[in-house]
Amino acid sequence: MNTGKQQKPVLTGQRFKTRKRDEKEKFEPTVFRDTIVVGLNEAGSDLDAVAKFLDVTGSRLDYRRYAETLFDILIAGSMLAPGGTRIDEGDKTKVTAHCVFTTEESHSALRLYAQVFSKLIRRYKYLEKAFEEEIKKLLLFLKAFTESEQTKLAMLTGILLAGGTLPPPILTSLFSDNIVKEGISALFAVKMFKAWIAEKDANSVTSALRKANLDKRLLELFPANKQNVEHFSKYFNEAGLKELSDFLRTQQTLGTRKELQKELQERLSQECPIREMVVYVKEEMKRNELQEQAVIGLLWTCLMNAVEWNKKEELVTEQALKHLKHYAPLLAVFSTQGQSELVLLLKIQEYCYDNIHFMKSFSKIVVLFYKADVLSEEAILKWYKDSHAAKGKSVFLEQMKKFVEWLQNAEEESESDREEG
Repeated sequence: MNTGKQQKPVLTGQRFKTRKRDEKEKFEPTVFRDTIVVGLNEAGSDLDAVAKFLDVTGSRLDYRRYAETLFDILIAGSMLAPGGTRIDEGDKTKVTAHCVFTTEESHSALRLYAQVFSKLIRRYKYLEKAFEEEIKKLLLFLKAFTESEQTKLAMLTGILLAGGTLPPPILTSLFSDNIVKEGISALFAVKMFKAWIAEKDANSVTSALRKANLDKRLLELFPANKQNVEHFSKYFNEAGLKELSDFLRTQQTLGTRKELQKELQERLSQECPIREMVVYVKEEMKRNELQEQAVIGLLWTCLMNAVEWNKKEELVTEQALKHLKHYAPLLAVFSTQGQSELVLLLKIQEYCYDNIHFMKSFSKIVVLFYKADVLSEEAILKWYKDSHAAKGKSVFLEQMKKFVEWLQNAEEESESDREEG
């Protein structure tokens, strides 16, 4: 009896037939180009026919390999050489007159072309990344295109950004020196943003820019000697894009305030003399056109963040009053306007409400600032009457009741004295 293990059968090389419908025709780029050009010429200006042709043809042509050629032809009508020149411009059999660059220069016409690209990419998802790379490339080639072609590409890009077919990071190509210094980037951006806003609204544009961290780079659309808020605002306001101008100003102010807060925290931790801090803050206000109302709130935040507060309610008030009394002269310099004083009062109210150990400290801090000439009688009375916030309102108004009555009586007595005089 044979007890040896039975040998397993060995598979010899076996060939599997590929189903006919899964085969892609193997074309060289030029043959691929000719097929696309012929198809587009036959479809003509009927973009539904173009979309259908692209949909059907993708099952037999290798779109994945020749995506760049495909998008070059659809946008520029021809294969493009590095730099953006048309490779086949002299040969009419190798170019098409039916592409983005030859269509009508209108929002409605470009929207129809945008739909062609969106449909194509939905059908062949693998083209998504290739299309992004194509647009990034074309933005670098802008100098090679006519002003009308640049305008059409800008409008198409804006519409596709609004629809989500393109992601905002593709716009980094616009920061390239060779198109920035010629003024092409800024002009392109204006037309693109207008098309984007026409599709959606200004909020969708600013929100997308913020998410892509491009909000901090908008000034880079201009040459180095013009990278300032004033020039940007003037340029975009004149172009009818005030919303983006205001957005940049706000973002710049926020950025400046963050930097200022960081620097103030550092100086407080080093216990810099108050006199030096006053000089520094005034210089920053002038340089960045910051209002006193913005600075006073920032100073309060920095002062309260500079201390490790006692967790016991009975001790924290004494600790806070000692700290704030020392820095009252700093706050007094930047609370010379009624609006600034109200901002400070609201900041104190908010802080004492959000930090429960400070709930009983509110009135004591306000009285301290009154005595130190940080807060005026008028500001305190206005806050008490109608300018307080909802947070902890009943508690803080009750705390302030006796002091406010004292202020009102003192005011009446001084008026009486003036009348007698």
